[in-house]
Amino acid sequence: MTNLKDAYKQNNVGPIFNGGDVAQAAIEAAEWDNPDKEVKIDDKGAYVRISADQELILTRVSMEEALGRPFEMRDIEIHLGSMAGQIEVTPEKIRFYFEKIL
Repeated sequence: MTNLKDAYKQNNVGPIFNGGDVAQAAIEAAEWDNPDKEVKIDDKGAYVRISADQELILTRVSMEEALGRPFEMRDIEIHLGSMAGQIEVTPEKIRFYFEKIL
């Protein structure tokens, strides 16, 4: 557990999804698309927090593979309850990141 006085030093970024099939697909996609990172999952049922240090990427290909159907990356924002970090969305991927490291 992180000490509250050190909370500002955290560089975790990533989405917080409303529960559902897109959230579950994003868990799989996050692990596939970020093999060199420790991806943290906090699944509360009603929402799912997915995070990694400094950068987390989800690709369209991985989302489609996990969902078993076509998926447009811009549609991911419909399922976001919140997020940590900055966001960059292209037709092929969504990237959560921090420009500066604390």
